Amino acid sequence: MKKLKLDELNRASVAEFKAMEKFPVAVVLDNVRSMHNIGSIFRTADGFAVEQICLCGITACPPHREIEKTALGATQSINWKYFETPLKAIEQLRNEGYAIIAVEQAQNSVMLNEFSPAEGVKYALVFGNEVNGVSEEVMANIDACIEIPQFGTKHSFNIVVSAGIVLWDFYRSIVHSR
Repeated sequence: MKKLKLDELNRASVAEFKAMEKFPVAVVLDNVRSMHNIGSIFRTADGFAVEQICLCGITACPPHREIEKTALGATQSINWKYFETPLKAIEQLRNEGYAIIAVEQAQNSVMLNEFSPAEGVKYALVFGNEVNGVSEEVMANIDACIEIPQFGTKHSFNIVVSAGIVLWDFYRSIVHSR
């Protein structure tokens, strides 16, 4: 087995990526404080070709050197918007036809492995602050809450790991149901 070189991967250019059909998901970052986490989520969102990222509250915005360290240019390919509050973001997304789904440990949450994204539905996945999670005001305005099953001694995954797990699961579920 031989590893592929970068020029053998046949990746889309930024212009080609912007023109291609996107995965019907928006990522909402509710007051995420780490610029490295923000950059990593841009890179993950690029990998799954999500429609957009909504940066809310204290979440930093590109261009910024600390975001670019982990984004590796994905801030150029992914559409993003800044919102003063996450509530403004989810209000706009709901008006655009997105179902609002928090990724959080909560009463009556549905385990990710038991949640089936519906074909033809656009989803806005809300990921919260590294310490406090998804804000209570957002939790009061969601359509559903999904939780990633965990089996170890820690209480949560890093936000970037959570985003990767959930985006992969949604991608696998939606694309393979076509």
